[in-house]
Amino acid sequence: MAETQVPDNLLYTEEHEYVSRVSDDEVLVGITDYAQSELSDVVFVELPAVGSSFTKMETFGTIEAVKAVSDLYTPVAGEVVAVNDALQNDPALVNREPYGEGWMIRLRLNDPSELDELLGADAYKALISES
Repeated sequence: MAETQVPDNLLYTEEHEYVSRVSDDEVLVGITDYAQSELSDVVFVELPAVGSSFTKMETFGTIEAVKAVSDLYTPVAGEVVAVNDALQNDPALVNREPYGEGWMIRLRLNDPSELDELLGADAYKALISES
């Protein structure tokens, strides 16, 4: 099995979402390589409408795989400014490119300092090595 990818430039949650900063006040959110490998074949992703607002760690959607259905959580509070519509037609993008074309939502942050509460790559690697 291939080694799980944990890019150093991203932030992570204990629930296996990642945050990729795109500007001072916007981030992309998706699930980690570890999460997609645990789910295996993703068959459906339910995402919120643009304009939806979420508090930190609120459920923003679900991801359905052959094995299970899991909730998706917002790592930080914010407003959805874009969703990855490509996942409607090709949910397996999450499996193939979790950190690229498989992103899920773009959030405008309510409070950028909340990013400081997320896990860095080393802490996330330690978390998944215990699993």
